[in-house]
Amino acid sequence: MNHDHYIAPVRHWLETLVIGLNLCPFAKRELVKNRVRFFVSEATTDEQLRMDLEAELALMADNEAIETTLLIHPHVLQDFFDYNQFINHTPSMLKQLGYRGSFQVASFHPDYQFGGTEPDDVENTTNRSPYPLLHLIREDSLARAVENYPDPDQIPARNIALVEELGAEKMQALLRACFDAPAR
Repeated sequence: MNHDHYIAPVRHWLETLVIGLNLCPFAKRELVKNRVRFFVSEATTDEQLRMDLEAELALMADNEAIETTLLIHPHVLQDFFDYNQFINHTPSMLKQLGYRGSFQVASFHPDYQFGGTEPDDVENTTNRSPYPLLHLIREDSLARAVENYPDPDQIPARNIALVEELGAEKMQALLRACFDAPAR
């Protein structure tokens, strides 16, 4: 499998949407410091993905140089409902593996939909990505970043206001452009 085929669009998404639109004010620092790991899972089943997730968590636990991992899984959990079911089980998995309080798993998906929204509502684009992703985050680092950020509770509302201002057409164009990104 050509992993660059999957990494290039995700990196472009991170640089252009997440950092470029400042959807996550904490992401730029880690990308600039080369502390973001891009891992492409070859999993085709939920169980294989669980094994990859477990391996990536263990790698992060043993390697402080990796601040965050974007676990890209293009061949499993394409359906958002199935993806959401998987995500709902990650807190218990973290607890079972002894990583509760150490890591969080954030969710991004091409068809992401917040509860109480319609599929085409523009606010969903704040969590849409080129491929389904599991974002592994160090909890202590996130806590420090949030502590040093003015009014972190306003980040989601600011993001929604921004994407509403840009509009659905512009956000869809930005997401589509991720697939034109050259491999590095």
